[in-house]
Amino acid sequence: MMTEYWPYLVVLVAGWLATDLWRWLGVLAGNRLQEGSEILNWVRAVATALVMAVTTKLVVFPTGVLEASPLWLRLMATALGFAAFLLSGQKVIVGVIVPLAILGTGLLWL
Repeated sequence: MMTEYWPYLVVLVAGWLATDLWRWLGVLAGNRLQEGSEILNWVRAVATALVMAVTTKLVVFPTGVLEASPLWLRLMATALGFAAFLLSGQKVIVGVIVPLAILGTGLLWL
C-alpha cells in the first residue's frame, strides 16, 4: 500500500523542506534586523516589485475568462481600483471589490 503513495510523500516532504527552511531562516534573520534598516527597506522593495510584476503579468497577459476581456477594460479596472484604494485610505477590501465590480460590469456589457 505504501508503494502507491511514496511519490506523494516525497513531494510533500520536498515541498515542505524547500519552503519552510527558508521561512525559518527568514524569521531568524528578521529578528536581528532594525525596523528602519537599509536591508529591510531593500527586502520590502524587492517584495513589492515582485508583487507588482505578477500583477502586471496577470493584467497584460491573463489566462482563463479574463483572456477574452479587452485590454482597455483590464487597465481601466486596475487604474480605478488603485485610485479607489488610495482614496479609501488604503483599504485593501476597496482595492479588491472596485476592480472586480468594474470587470464584472464590463464583461456583462461586452
